[in-house]
Amino acid sequence: MLKKKSWVTFMLLMLVTALVLAGCGGDSGGASGNKELTFMFRGGTDEQKAYQAVVKKFEEENPGIKVKLIVTAADQYATKLRAAITGNSLPDIFYFNPGDVKAYVNSNVLMNLTPYVENNPDVDLNNIWKYGVDLYRYDGQMAGQGDLYGMPKDLGPFALGYNKTLFEQEGIPLPDKDKPYTWDEFIQVNQQVTKDTNGDGKPDVFGTGFNVNWALQSFVWSNGADWLDENKTKVTIDDPKFAEALQFFADMQNKYKITPSIEEAQTLDTYQRWMKGEMAFFPVGPWDMSTFEGLPFEYDLLPFPAGSSGKSATWIGSLGIGVSAKTKYPEEAAKLVNYLTASKEAMQQLVDAKVQIPNLLDMADEWAEDTSTKPANKQEFIDIVEDYGRSLPGNYTYNAEWYDLFFTDVQPVLDGKITAAEYVKQQQPKMQKLLDKAVEQEKKSQK
Repeated sequence: MLKKKSWVTFMLLMLVTALVLAGCGGDSGGASGNKELTFMFRGGTDEQKAYQAVVKKFEEENPGIKVKLIVTAADQYATKLRAAITGNSLPDIFYFNPGDVKAYVNSNVLMNLTPYVENNPDVDLNNIWKYGVDLYRYDGQMAGQGDLYGMPKDLGPFALGYNKTLFEQEGIPLPDKDKPYTWDEFIQVNQQVTKDTNGDGKPDVFGTGFNVNWALQSFVWSNGADWLDENKTKVTIDDPKFAEALQFFADMQNKYKITPSIEEAQTLDTYQRWMKGEMAFFPVGPWDMSTFEGLPFEYDLLPFPAGSSGKSATWIGSLGIGVSAKTKYPEEAAKLVNYLTASKEAMQQLVDAKVQIPNLLDMADEWAEDTSTKPANKQEFIDIVEDYGRSLPGNYTYNAEWYDLFFTDVQPVLDGKITAAEYVKQQQPKMQKLLDKAVEQEKKSQK
């Protein structure tokens, strides 16, 4: 019995010793002494490769730091990030939407990056798009000001592309890159290119094919309407100018027949038609440049058509790169964030990979002036950032449930089953109820 107890005691001591040693190894990031960071991000194939290459370069320049990459498909990213937050398993560094800044700060998800950025001689905030930096500021009451809780991975100005080859084949004058079409002019040009080329009685080349979630904003804003009032507390979709823009959007399919019907899109969706050269107009983001490099036709950029305001409008997307408030290595994590977003070396790699516009102002002008790379009119991306681009409405509020509801229920309008005026009238109270709830949640979180 004594021998058995001694053996058990000995084994317990060995186990405790092993655990202590393992714990020490974990604190230092592994047996090699490296500090290991986890970085969760998303993106298309080309973007993933570009960021993997940049992170590898970072590791080479910082031999004491190793970065474990967690790559997630774009459509799964938000769900997996929420699960990581809920499960208390958040990676050290991760992408997040600017609309989540307030909630994440109030919930102690994000680390304050201000001391690691503003006191860093290697980071020049004056050389980064102010619009992008301000998206990730929060002072506890108002977003857009105060401390930094993220750095902009990029800015994603959502431009309109056109098939230059198709225009030339049809003998249609090329669009003026400095003057947007009116809505009437836009319809006329689309009707000119929408054709049945194989004689089966159905169009196989279309003018355009917009996704309502990402293109309606341009039509609403250019018509002088919006989703919210100036105080961001009232849903304003019942404005007649809003209904007019939504109806025009639906009429492109149902009245003017310049965009594929639901049935036609099921056979070949609008993205595939654009990629094959069977569509005249299609939205283009900077993230598309690497893929569109291989298009079987020449394409370029122009402003979105202008409604009653006479001015083009579109949105600017962005993703922030933030650090977990619970990271073991705040200095090293912040160093990676700064490298990805503010270093010329990393930014040059990402720009050369054609997955984004430069974050750095002194690189942006030279990049835009280079017409030898596609698209030639890259200046349109810069004009959107500097002049007429806006943030998506859902980014202004504590959550975007009210905004998402608009698109969840909008299909009957697009199918021509109800009018836009009927839809906005019935939808506004539902959306307002969710917005009121978001406002109340924000007040409680601040307390």
